[in-house]
Amino acid sequence: MSAAAKPGSVKAEVTVVGGGLVGLAVALGLQDQGLNVAVVDEGDIALRASRGNFGLVWVQGKGDTCPEYARLSRLSAKLWQDFANGLAEHTGIDVQLSQIGGLYICLTEQELEQRRIMLEAMRDEQQGDYPFEVLDHDALKAKVPEIGPTVAGATHSPMDGHVNPLLLMRAMVQRFTDRNGQLITTGPVTKIESNPGRFVVHSGDQVIESSRVVLAAGLGNRDLAPQVGLSAPVSPNRGQVLIAERVKHFLDYPTGHVRQTGEGTIQCGDSKEDVGLDTGTTTDVMATIAHRAITMFPLLAKVRLIRSWGALRVMTPDGYPIYQQSEQYPGAFLVTCHSGVTLAAAHAGPIAEWIASGVADPSLSLETFHADRF
Repeated sequence: MSAAAKPGSVKAEVTVVGGGLVGLAVALGLQDQGLNVAVVDEGDIALRASRGNFGLVWVQGKGDTCPEYARLSRLSAKLWQDFANGLAEHTGIDVQLSQIGGLYICLTEQELEQRRIMLEAMRDEQQGDYPFEVLDHDALKAKVPEIGPTVAGATHSPMDGHVNPLLLMRAMVQRFTDRNGQLITTGPVTKIESNPGRFVVHSGDQVIESSRVVLAAGLGNRDLAPQVGLSAPVSPNRGQVLIAERVKHFLDYPTGHVRQTGEGTIQCGDSKEDVGLDTGTTTDVMATIAHRAITMFPLLAKVRLIRSWGALRVMTPDGYPIYQQSEQYPGAFLVTCHSGVTLAAAHAGPIAEWIASGVADPSLSLETFHADRF
C-alpha cells in the first residue's frame, strides 16, 4: 500500500489531477491498463461534489438534446455491475449498487405528459431501443404503496439504479492505493509545466513528473486547462441535500428527488442554484425540497431531519461533459462532467482506454464532447 508522498519529486507514467470520483475512476482504469499512476488531490478542503451527491446511476432523460451523451450514460450503466463487483472483490467493500430501475415521480398530469413526450423522442432517436414505461397513479401505487394520493404518476426505466457514494469513494481510494497508486494530498495544483512528452505538476512542496496528465479537478479545471492548451468553461451549481432518520424500508426504487439508502435513511434533494462557490444551505430551498418529498411520500411528514448540506455540481454551459486531448500538448487530457457516479464505470473503462492509448473508440463519439463546441 502506498504511503503519503514525501516532499520532493515523484515520477509516474500518468498524473491525474483531482482525487474525486471522476479522477479516481480514470486512475483505476489506467491502472487496469498497466500504467503507474499518481493522483494529485487538494485534500479535504476541496469543493468535492463526490461526497455531496445523490448516488444515482441514472440514465432516463439524460442526453435529451445530445444522443451521444444518452448513449454514453447507458453504456456506463451497463458496465456498472462489473465495476462494482471488481471493487467488492478486491477491497471487500460493497458499494450497495442496486439496478432494479428508477422512478421519476411527477406531481401533476402536465409534468407527467411532458416527461412522456421527452422520453418518447429519446426512444425515437435511439431507434426504439430506449426502454421506459409511463405509470399512472394506480400503476405507481402498485409499485410503491406509500405514494401520496395527489401524485399524478411516474416514468420508470429499468436502466437506472443507485449506490452509496461514500462507500464508493472509500472503495476506489483503497483499490487505487492497494495497487501502489501514489495519492498525493499536498494541496491544490498551482502550476503545470508542459513540454513535449513531459509534464511537471506542482502541488505544495511536491513536484510530479509524467509523460501524460489528466485534468479531472472539477471546478479547478477552469484555471488548469489553459496551462495545457485546453479550455474548461465550467461553473458551480449548488444542490442542497436533506438526510432524514432511518425508517422502515418502503422504497425499493431510487427517484429523482427521494431515495432510501441501504441503511434506511432518507435522502432528499435536486435543487439547482447559481450561487457561486457557496456550499451553504438555506431554509427556503430546504423547505421546498421537504414539501415535495412529503407530497410524494406523506409518511415523511413525521420523520425527523438529521442533517443537511450543500454541494457544488460541475456544470458546462450545455450540461454535458468535456473529453478532449490537447492538440498543443499531446498527452494532456481533460475529463470533466457533473455525473461522476453514473459515468464512473465508463471513466474506468473506455475513457481510461482512450487516455492510455491516445485513440478513442469511434462509437464513443468523443469529438462531440470537445470544448470547441462552446
